[in-house]
Amino acid sequence: MKKFLFILSLLLFTSALYAQNIKLPTPNKSGGKPLMTVLNERKSSRDFSEKSLPNQQLSNLLWAAWGYNRADKRTAPSSQNKQEMDIYVALASGCYLYDARKNELVLVVKQDLREKTGKQDFVKNAPVNIIFVADKRKMAQQDEQSMLQTAYINTGFISQNIYLYCASEGLATVIRAWVDKAALALAMKLHDQQEIIVCQTVGYPK
Repeated sequence: MKKFLFILSLLLFTSALYAQNIKLPTPNKSGGKPLMTVLNERKSSRDFSEKSLPNQQLSNLLWAAWGYNRADKRTAPSSQNKQEMDIYVALASGCYLYDARKNELVLVVKQDLREKTGKQDFVKNAPVNIIFVADKRKMAQQDEQSMLQTAYINTGFISQNIYLYCASEGLATVIRAWVDKAALALAMKLHDQQEIIVCQTVGYPK
């Protein structure tokens, strides 16, 4: 009986542990406004509602940003297909790593880190703050400056995908560089080969 209760408690603990991750619904890859329309409507906004994005919209957004649209290629290009960029998502429930293969948000820190993703007042209440992180271990061997230049270029491609998706869906977004990167990296428990590039806020317009 004791052995049964131990196994049961272990299963419940394991289930609770993995339940902290967020399994996203299959992204909807059809529909949306015409390209020329969203280019015309693309803009930065700093006024956000506190309303949360539903998981379906979050799934669509992240796939548009940096999902797989072919077996080993993504919706945005990367130099030599190294795919060194990781997308972290700061929500009220915690900070997550976007696993594009599994279409899942993997819990990294069970803490609301939104306020740490920027020095602007709106970031702490906006529902989604995306953190672009370059993993230098995945990059072609280059000097530090070249690696960072590559990471910034590749981040720009991903960020523009987010802008276009938001324009298509009537969402507000803005990319931001005013971030205490050292403090945020510490809070996210990043290792020394991970470099925060910039952050981007997404939500419903206020």
